[in-house]
Amino acid sequence: MTRRNIIEIDQAKCDGCGQCVMACAEGALEIRDGKARLVSDVYCDGLGACLGECPRGALHVIERDAVAFDEEATRRHVERRPHAPARPAAQHACPGSAVRMFAIDRPSSQGAAAQPSAAETAKPGEGEASALGHWPIQLRLVPPGAPFLRDADLLLVADCVPFALAGFHRQFLRGRPVLIGCPKLDDAPFYVEKLAEIFRQSGIRRVTVLHMEVPCCTGLVRVAEAARRRSGVEVPLDHVTISIRGEVLQEAGLGLV
Repeated sequence: MTRRNIIEIDQAKCDGCGQCVMACAEGALEIRDGKARLVSDVYCDGLGACLGECPRGALHVIERDAVAFDEEATRRHVERRPHAPARPAAQHACPGSAVRMFAIDRPSSQGAAAQPSAAETAKPGEGEASALGHWPIQLRLVPPGAPFLRDADLLLVADCVPFALAGFHRQFLRGRPVLIGCPKLDDAPFYVEKLAEIFRQSGIRRVTVLHMEVPCCTGLVRVAEAARRRSGVEVPLDHVTISIRGEVLQEAGLGLV
């Protein structure tokens, strides 16, 4: 035993939504009897990556006597753990995950009333307006059956790209739904399952993957390819490479197989 930081769960606040479970790369949390529970001290590194995912504020990092974090045991545990199926974000209470549509340059017969976009309401002199047509945009949070995904020409974007590419809204985003994620820091197997379910449910017409030139970022292309194979749906894939100085370096199609 050693005194160290570790997660504590306020059972009175926890509503069992499961967001923390999906956020924990070490598999240290699980849902039992409708509540989040710590599987074992040895799997919790105490860094608190799950804290921001809890809509109820039930998670805290505390200092207490605990068995030391075991990286090798955690690796074996994660390899044995089945990946959770994609679950619509609407099943929990976080208002930031509620599906909203502003405007998309496609027919509005998708089952949700669109509100005017910032581009439509911008005043002269205010500069370039946002071309974002929906919320949420994080791949983990978007329900596979979200109305803005139906029959869409989808952008799958590494989350550093819009910071590097000054013309992202004008060059790529306008008229398209977008999903963002980080292939290095996020749960890539979860993203594969989530995207595969989106492909199966939403009739995606085409996917364009935007990623940075750094090697780890090309993992987002592999995620998209794996999701396409998993889904069994023939979705054309393109990918675009962006330099760290914000230049479009390469655009390529990946075909159907």
